[in-house]
Amino acid sequence: MLKKATILLVLFTFLLTGMALAAPKKGGTLVWGRGGDSVGLDPAYETDGNSFMVCDNIYEALVAYKDESTALEPGLAESWDISSDGKTYTFHLRKGVRFHDGTEFDADAVVFSIGRMMKDRNVKFYGKGWDIPAQERPPEYWVSMEMDQTVGAIEAVDKYTVVFKLKRVEAPFLANMGMDFADIISPTAFMKNPKEFLRNPVGTGPFKFVSWVKDDRIILERNEDYWDKSAGPYVDKVVFRSIPENSVRFLELKTGNIHICQFPEPADVELAKKDKNLWLPTQPGMNIGYLSFNHTKEPWKSNLKLRKAIAHAIDRKAIVDNIYRGMGQVAKNPIPPTMWGYNKKVPGFKYDPKLAKKLLAEAGYPEGKGLGEITLWSMPVPRPYNPDGRKIGEAMAADLAKVGIKAKIVTFEWGTYLKRQREQPADMDLFQLGWTGDNGDPDNFLAVLFDGLASSSIRTQWHNQRYHELMVKGRQTIDQAERAKIYEEALQLIYDEVPVISIAHSTQIWPARKTLRDYKLHPTGSVRLKNVWLK
Repeated sequence: MLKKATILLVLFTFLLTGMALAAPKKGGTLVWGRGGDSVGLDPAYETDGNSFMVCDNIYEALVAYKDESTALEPGLAESWDISSDGKTYTFHLRKGVRFHDGTEFDADAVVFSIGRMMKDRNVKFYGKGWDIPAQERPPEYWVSMEMDQTVGAIEAVDKYTVVFKLKRVEAPFLANMGMDFADIISPTAFMKNPKEFLRNPVGTGPFKFVSWVKDDRIILERNEDYWDKSAGPYVDKVVFRSIPENSVRFLELKTGNIHICQFPEPADVELAKKDKNLWLPTQPGMNIGYLSFNHTKEPWKSNLKLRKAIAHAIDRKAIVDNIYRGMGQVAKNPIPPTMWGYNKKVPGFKYDPKLAKKLLAEAGYPEGKGLGEITLWSMPVPRPYNPDGRKIGEAMAADLAKVGIKAKIVTFEWGTYLKRQREQPADMDLFQLGWTGDNGDPDNFLAVLFDGLASSSIRTQWHNQRYHELMVKGRQTIDQAERAKIYEEALQLIYDEVPVISIAHSTQIWPARKTLRDYKLHPTGSVRLKNVWLK
């Protein structure tokens, strides 16, 4: 009787969870609905999520992050060794891996892929190698992370062994090597036409590039020769569709024209919960949406009281309540509260128009007089950390008007927005941006986003010597507890000096059709489709 009861219980459980227990099958075309197009598909030179979500499926790096985690696991390197002084990393590569163009993945490909980003290329190939072309533009991630000050030499000591010799101890180095910028590309494909490689990408990943119709769609197909035979890829094709309007994108999901909808309107999330054909992949966001000042020009560069006035003038809670609507929380630090190094003692800026007016007068601009009309650059596409840049910009402008500051909303096409903002133009006063963490390390937020003394590529060109020293110390300290103290001090400095105003951390909720199986959101925002299949 007990045995029969157990069998019945198992069968009942199976019926209830059949969706989760169903075996994956091959076939079908997965259509991914997103808010904007990619800028380019060369991972060394891109910085935006819309580019990286495609790169995530075309390329691979030496190390990888586990599902739903930033813990490291082997990627194109099967294993690695670290010297006792922390300055030499030896990677032992997988054998039998091929790029999508049929050429072999080996140590020379690693030297080429990473070495091309070096300003002074101290590289050594095992075989004939390649004469790496001069950079057409700065590799922004590499530069902003001070990798030229970190990596001294890269050498292929044999066909499947690569040695990185560092100039200094770099605590996040191994985690950094799992990021998109460190993806390994086909040198042969790149050398055919370096300028056009960003539109003809070739990697070792589970999907191969097929075509790109600008501002419409990018199509990938399954890599039948993928090296990892333990699971997927399962779907025949992946179509990344660009659908800028959030509401239109959700309607396309409802009608079955796409399988997943990124960055839905909060109201649409409620509708999705009631739809029997949909489910809600959810993940706490490892992100920050922020408003920054143009620190290359006055008065933003040196007028601390003016920056503080704006911080107290903006009602961030109202923005989160009315625009994020249950999909975010007001930020106190520019790193998420789930990350080690978070400073719980930082109070955050309270909404206080009276105090803002007082600070504005003390800054030399009573009731905004003498400041003139400022520009507030607002993002044109939804991002994981910002559901609607235009609406948020309008809310900020309305708040600023209440204390006497006139702000004009400015926006551009996404690629143009990123390019122009990076140039720090004189016609930019305030700008919206944000970040989804790449590797779970505070350095990936605090150094990459805000240490303007590290590089001219840092988008917030805040120059603070003490902050810069803390960032360098944080990277060169191995003990995590000590590093946490360093970052807590840095976060207090950001609060005191107000180089940026932290707005919100968002929760990732991407409604999907129930026919989409085994999709898992990742804290880094990566879109990993290798194990996804369609019922």
